[in-house]
Amino acid sequence: MRPRRAVMWQNLQRAGFLHVNAFARHTPALHAPMSFYARYGVVLFAALLVLGWWSARRDRDPRAMAAAIWAPAGALLALGLNQPLGNLVHEARPYAVLPHVLVLVSHSHDFSFPSDHAVMAGAVATGVLLTHRRLGWFTIAAAALLAFARVYVGAHFPLDVIVGLLVGAAVSLIGYATLRHLLVRIVTALSRTAARPIVASCPIATGHGKPA
Repeated sequence: MRPRRAVMWQNLQRAGFLHVNAFARHTPALHAPMSFYARYGVVLFAALLVLGWWSARRDRDPRAMAAAIWAPAGALLALGLNQPLGNLVHEARPYAVLPHVLVLVSHSHDFSFPSDHAVMAGAVATGVLLTHRRLGWFTIAAAALLAFARVYVGAHFPLDVIVGLLVGAAVSLIGYATLRHLLVRIVTALSRTAARPIVASCPIATGHGKPA
């Protein structure tokens, strides 16, 4: 028999989903854009990674490019770590356990918790924020919208996307904190080679504040 607390949490989780699903039923004008973003929003995040890299090229601080390099790597690492977590929890999709819910995307046979889309979005948003503050805040807003869209279209429960965002952000932050000094050394070294246009459009500053 399930512990009472687990049952209460599951009921709260399903109630949250049903509230969003009811909102989706009453907003048919949003079905097309939300479905499109829920499915193809990853393209926007790829573009934001490129913008982050481009802005880092013009920053004399090598930490900006170090963060830009880490951002996509951190997202891939977060997605890789998310797979065993999903297999461990084994949470079914909302449409597999709740009857008569509105579903605006194709059914998926993988597990619902945590959301891969939210993990990716959380990791990318954190990486871009470490690269460029203003662009990072925009990416955070885009990540929050993608998380909501995944619930809106019926693909995930609310906790799936909330935890997904947190997992992605945590992996990105911890990974960057661990590898930052190594990445800065790599960027500084590359800036002295023929690969400099990839990492810098202007001389970057060394630890002593002098251009490399």
